[in-house]
Amino acid sequence: MQKTISRQSIIDEALSWVGTPYQHQCSIKNAGCDCLGLVRGIWRKLYGAEPVKLPPYTPDWAEVGAEETLRDAADYYLDPIELADARPGDVLLFRMQVGVPAKHMAVLIEPDLIVHAYWGRAVTRSFLAPYWLRRRAYAYAFPNTKN
Repeated sequence: MQKTISRQSIIDEALSWVGTPYQHQCSIKNAGCDCLGLVRGIWRKLYGAEPVKLPPYTPDWAEVGAEETLRDAADYYLDPIELADARPGDVLLFRMQVGVPAKHMAVLIEPDLIVHAYWGRAVTRSFLAPYWLRRRAYAYAFPNTKN
């Protein structure tokens, strides 16, 4: 049986990554990560080893394919929830362009604040401003999350 994880521990771990430089396909706190690497790092801290080894992926993987790869993986390893039900400690997936698969993810740390890593920046806190609100596609809870 998997241990229960508090939302606050997810938020605290996400915040501990703030300032980590953006580095495609990486997941090492204070050294480099991308948005998926951030969520992978949180997983390792709270649950232990990652459940699967990821294959290499290019920065434009979502633009060149039609598969919802990130969503499908999130559906398998995380607990899908309605966007309207997302709470601090949950993971949000975003579509960066209309008509392409979701390719960005962030951790909601307050009702209007996310922590995420994106191209050209370090892991940062961002307001869930209209830019991000329009791009939300899916929401997930980490497994066995409690209040």
